[in-house]
Amino acid sequence: MKSLRRRLIILLVVSIVGVVGLATTVAIKVLGGPSPELIMGPVARQIQFMVQLIPGHVPGAGDAPVNLSASPADGIEDRRHTRVLNDILHRDGVNLSAVVSRNAGGPGMVASVALPDSRWMIVDIPDFGPTGDVFFVLAGWITLIVLGATAVAVYFTAVLVRPLEMLEAAVSKIGSDGVLVTVPEEGSAEVRATAHALNQLSARLKTAMESRMRLVAAAGHDLRTPMTRMRLRAEFLDDDREKWLHDLDELDRIADSAIRLVREEVDQDAVEPVELDRLVHDIEAEMISLGHAVSVGHLDKVSVRAGALGLRRALRNLIVNAATHGKGCGISLSAADNRATLTIADRGPGIPTEQLGKAFEPFFRVDPGRRQSIPGAGLGLAIAKEIIERHGGTITLENRPGGGLSQKVVFDAVS
Repeated sequence: MKSLRRRLIILLVVSIVGVVGLATTVAIKVLGGPSPELIMGPVARQIQFMVQLIPGHVPGAGDAPVNLSASPADGIEDRRHTRVLNDILHRDGVNLSAVVSRNAGGPGMVASVALPDSRWMIVDIPDFGPTGDVFFVLAGWITLIVLGATAVAVYFTAVLVRPLEMLEAAVSKIGSDGVLVTVPEEGSAEVRATAHALNQLSARLKTAMESRMRLVAAAGHDLRTPMTRMRLRAEFLDDDREKWLHDLDELDRIADSAIRLVREEVDQDAVEPVELDRLVHDIEAEMISLGHAVSVGHLDKVSVRAGALGLRRALRNLIVNAATHGKGCGISLSAADNRATLTIADRGPGIPTEQLGKAFEPFFRVDPGRRQSIPGAGLGLAIAKEIIERHGGTITLENRPGGGLSQKVVFDAVS
């Protein structure tokens, strides 16, 4: 019974039959036939009357009294039972009329038979109909079925969505390298097949990612050999020597950035609490020593969980980007609602609104013509985004109203 389909079919059939059977048993128990006392009471009175009619019977104190009245019994006439009783009496040759009425405020019915001397004989008739609380019993029966069916549906749904929950859990645990975690191949045939397919997909993804990383790293590494030869040959050139060396420097930066991007995806430093305000001060001092116009405003004292080296590299890239393209930048850090928000603002030309979404793509440049005037490979923002999002942070870009670009980094604060 390893097939999930068969198990669900049997579970559904058995559960529904069990619920309905249990509810029906309860209904029969409650709404069953009348009690023996209710049935045997009128029989006993009939036996008494029959004994009294036997020839030679001596009247005594135990004889059943015959109830005679000058008028029919009180109560509400039951037309249906009255018609049936009169039909039976006339069919049996008894030329008498009777009226069946229900007792006011009590169970059972009464038959009032008109005698030839204008008197009425009152005869009790047991009422074998359902009890007065039949609607409450019916409501309880339906409630029992609903509760039972709900329990079956809840369990049935839980079994059905278990493979989907496994898929959701596997997808939510995708690592920073884009590879799924290994899913245990156990359970029903369908669940094991799904887990096996996920594991195969994970293996293929891992192979593809490793192949891509090796390709980029190898390409970046191999570029350096011909660039070194070209640099040596450029030393012997008289015309356009500086242009050759400038182009070679740019190629070298591109190759170096590509290798660093791949290493950033593979090599991950340990996650630990990092004092973000102190890290900003350290980067500020470093940037000023390199000649960048960087100023620090208000800094709240706050710590975040991240890799210290990776976070330093990411923030340095963002600050260098702002200081280079924005001709200087200002940095501020605020902590509120367990969130640390780092803002890096510059007064540069900014980024066109339609290109903001592409700013984190590798080798992105707002104006390709500026490649010659501003050094860089266009991978700084891509590397920064990779590091920040890996540690649970977010980064957004927006143009400032007065001109310039604002880079906002948000992390969960560590208390």
